[in-house]
Amino acid sequence: MHPTLNIAVKAARRAGTIINRASMQLDQLSVQAKSPNDFVSEVDQAAEAAIIEVLREAYPDHGILAEESGESAAAENCEYQWIIDPLDGTTNFLHGFPQYAISIALAKNKVLEQAVIYDPTRNELFTATKGRGAFLNDRRIRVSKRIRLNESLIGTGFPFREFDNVDAYLAMFKDLTQKTAGIRRPGAAALDLAYVACARLDGFWELGLQPWDMAAGVLMIQEAGGLVSDLAGEGTYMETGNVVAGTPKVFGQLLPIIQSHRTAALRA
Repeated sequence: MHPTLNIAVKAARRAGTIINRASMQLDQLSVQAKSPNDFVSEVDQAAEAAIIEVLREAYPDHGILAEESGESAAAENCEYQWIIDPLDGTTNFLHGFPQYAISIALAKNKVLEQAVIYDPTRNELFTATKGRGAFLNDRRIRVSKRIRLNESLIGTGFPFREFDNVDAYLAMFKDLTQKTAGIRRPGAAALDLAYVACARLDGFWELGLQPWDMAAGVLMIQEAGGLVSDLAGEGTYMETGNVVAGTPKVFGQLLPIIQSHRTAALRA
């Protein structure tokens, strides 16, 4: 395992210990609303602090982009930047719904190089290194071999931070509901992307994500043989927050349907 990936795994597991312990005492947690439908708990903050502590100890000069604490002052000028979501799926966690994960990625000059997604409830560790493949608990994973959209299981995420594009999203959802084997919305984008990488899902799309929601999952899919783009079929998903992913064959059928429902705002 690459040294930087090993450090990321150490950080993810430490955060996982905090999250698992807190999951036994949900009624005692302090929770705040960052915005409508978007929550942060003391567990998110403690898990993020633990991750940053591990990363800073090993790489004190690296930049940090983390969901709860924001971007460190020098992050934009750093060659290396860690992109962290300490608890993706906070709402699920707060309701005792066991679908959430820790997501950690490392970018070098804005190119994703390392990725860790850790599901503490199932003890499933997804890892990827650029050019070296993707793994689940040290077993090599690949995207599914499914080639027909009408036989595919597709993941998605409902808009919950901003609702400007909800009508376009619902049109996409309605169309794809009729053209796929099924659509799932478990509520943790990092895990959804990891599930594409390990063939549990054949494709995925979502609007309005943040970099920490998708960074690790994007590299995971690419290293597992899948394709990822924004709604225009380009590589600006980290900037736009809009992402489409899937097996090569399914991606080619999924993207045009999503594009057919883009509004002017989603073409910008």
